[in-house]
Amino acid sequence: MKGSMFSRIENGNIITHKRKELGKTQKALSEETGVHKSIISLIENGKFTGSLRVYERYINGLGLELSVSPIRNRIPDFDDLQDFFKDD
Repeated sequence: MKGSMFSRIENGNIITHKRKELGKTQKALSEETGVHKSIISLIENGKFTGSLRVYERYINGLGLELSVSPIRNRIPDFDDLQDFFKDD
């Protein structure tokens, strides 16, 4: 769960940067995409947990697309920890 929250925050930062790079306000993009301004704020702050369709509609309006990638960091399992503390 912690990793997914970080990803949402990281994505929100990228999305916000792109919107500002385009010189657009949340209000303008709300009107263009039909996504309510409060939802846009949630997306950009990494707190949106709603419909993927709404998320995609907003990011597509910025010229971005959603992609999936492997999790970069994972919490070690018990066996990994045992190996870490093993005496040689």
